[in-house]
Amino acid sequence: MPTSATSPSSASAGPAVGSTRKRAGLRRILIAALLAVSLATVACGGDDGDREPGNRLLVVTTVSPITSLVENIGGTRIDLHGLIPEGVNSHTYEPPASEFRVIADADLIILNALGLEERTLELAEANKKDGAVILALGDEVITPEEYKFDSSFPESGGKPNPHVWPNPAHTMDYVTAIHDKLVELDGANEDYYDANSSELTARLELLDQQMRVAAQTVPVENRRLLTYHDSWAYWAERYGFEVVGAIQPSDLSEPSVRDIADLVEQIKQQDLPAFFGSEVFPTGVLETIAAESGANYVGALLDDDLPGEPGDPEHTYLGLMVQNMRIMIPALGGDATPMDRVQTGLVFADGPGTADYPP
Repeated sequence: MPTSATSPSSASAGPAVGSTRKRAGLRRILIAALLAVSLATVACGGDDGDREPGNRLLVVTTVSPITSLVENIGGTRIDLHGLIPEGVNSHTYEPPASEFRVIADADLIILNALGLEERTLELAEANKKDGAVILALGDEVITPEEYKFDSSFPESGGKPNPHVWPNPAHTMDYVTAIHDKLVELDGANEDYYDANSSELTARLELLDQQMRVAAQTVPVENRRLLTYHDSWAYWAERYGFEVVGAIQPSDLSEPSVRDIADLVEQIKQQDLPAFFGSEVFPTGVLETIAAESGANYVGALLDDDLPGEPGDPEHTYLGLMVQNMRIMIPALGGDATPMDRVQTGLVFADGPGTADYPP
């Protein structure tokens, strides 16, 4: 607080008055300090299960769809940090050294697993603190009997297709696993996690219903998927589609000239109306295939890159799947308007979430 110049009247008051004023000022400061401590104690130690802000669980996640699910469940009661930037290849991504610290500080590390983020898993296992927990969602919710192997992920390679989350039925199991682990580590906020998980599951059930309705509008002969990178094996099984191939070889390289010729021939023979690319895997090969095959190339499917920007209602797992349906279903001759019934925003309303999506 700035001090003012001493006036003649205050100077004539003498030492006793000055001392009294100083003691009164100190008492006011002390009372204010005690009041602040009291209010902080009430705010942080109430009966509503809130943790002190500095003591919230630090949860570290990998790909954005999983970060979004955790954000919806944990809401304002956790600190959440996503590791893998949107729009990058999660199969080959290696966290930079700057991320080692947050991994080491994390209370809970949540991955998709099934071979998707192997380097991140290695770093988590090597750097996590004592007592930190690693939750491998894919290993939790599907069994080896449910693994999908295909042209992108051949069984000979030993790694199943890890893209489980496009199937909402599996995603609901992800939600259960995330909820249960948060409650295990932070039981004081169980009611909060329960409410968010219930609302998120209800929206996922509606998403599942509306995707089924939309999928059934696609002519039966068009219910076949050819994509650059095969992220749709678990989705296709649920909604009656067939994945007829993937353009990208299983070693994630560019297709050869021979591969391209074979794909053009396949598209012509099967009379596919469209094939799909992804923003994560930009390549001029797809334009060549489109020109030579006559099929419509649609390059805007999102594997794990959420639409919009953090904070936008569509920047969620639900928004991701709704947008993909709006792209895929019409391209194959169907009607995607059922997706308009799905609410895509965050499920909690008690403040902005703490999710940190890497740029």
